[in-house]
Amino acid sequence: MLRIHFTAADLARTRIARAPDPLWESMLSMHWLRVRCPDPLLAGWRHRTFGLLHQRHGHRAEVALPLSINPPVGYFPDFLTPIEATGGFEPGLDALLRTPRARLAADLATLRSTGGRRSPAVADLAAGEVTALRQLGAGLQLYHRLAILPLWHAIHSAFDADRAVRSRRLLNQGLSALLNDLHPTVRFDGRTLTISGYIAERDLHLDGRGLLLVPCYFKRQDKPMVLADPLLPPVLVYAIHPHARVVSTAVAAGSLAALLGGTRAAVLLLAAEGGTTSEVAHRLDISVPSASRHLTVLRSSGLVTSARDRNAVHHTLTPLGRALLNRG
Repeated sequence: MLRIHFTAADLARTRIARAPDPLWESMLSMHWLRVRCPDPLLAGWRHRTFGLLHQRHGHRAEVALPLSINPPVGYFPDFLTPIEATGGFEPGLDALLRTPRARLAADLATLRSTGGRRSPAVADLAAGEVTALRQLGAGLQLYHRLAILPLWHAIHSAFDADRAVRSRRLLNQGLSALLNDLHPTVRFDGRTLTISGYIAERDLHLDGRGLLLVPCYFKRQDKPMVLADPLLPPVLVYAIHPHARVVSTAVAAGSLAALLGGTRAAVLLLAAEGGTTSEVAHRLDISVPSASRHLTVLRSSGLVTSARDRNAVHHTLTPLGRALLNRG
């Protein structure tokens, strides 16, 4: 369990990030490339990114170092996500490449202790070698250009939608309601935020620094996460609400939305998850009859298949529907 302890000053300084963090998005998106990807919203992105990275051998080699120090499960180094990245990719990358040698060595030693691979390039990076830092920077720039920038409009749209929802909750119901709504594992009692099932038993004292909430498009829909080092500026990274991701992705996928319309494209995205008519309606905030009409059109077009189970109708994509979604 993770316990985050607030003082009165911390409550006053807790805020939501103003824009997506490109380095958190980059690091967490890398995880999806090396694990099974059940998220239908990311299937097309994953396929395209694999293709781009494998078009040229040089691309694969260039991103090898960032991937090697960012395992898909467990700890990855804090220095990969500096607070300066809240101001954009370039300020974040500049801060990352100026990481003190002691920080590089400490974070990479922690990575090794948790099972990370040891390689000459990683050893050079831990020693602060200029060549290794340049290699890391070049790899991150390439990855950001190929994997993140093509989806940036969807990421930003989802971020804005999530931030708007959280901000309304804060204004209408207060900070406790905002924090308690971040994830089912989160509980906030006014002084301590607890996250159950955390990877380790841990206490984080904010000590008047406040807490920066960072909505993240590529964060898995599991418990929020914090940096390992308690002395770094405190951030709590959480997954953008699924509804915000679905709607923004449908809108951002210009060809799909233009073909089907924004709402129907979003219905198609949700059908990929195998939801019921009621679940589709709830997540898109439309009526059940409206969701049913959209699904009927998609079904008659050969994009969706439906099956009744007692009082619920479950929907899944046909091969044609999945191919259209992945191309959208």
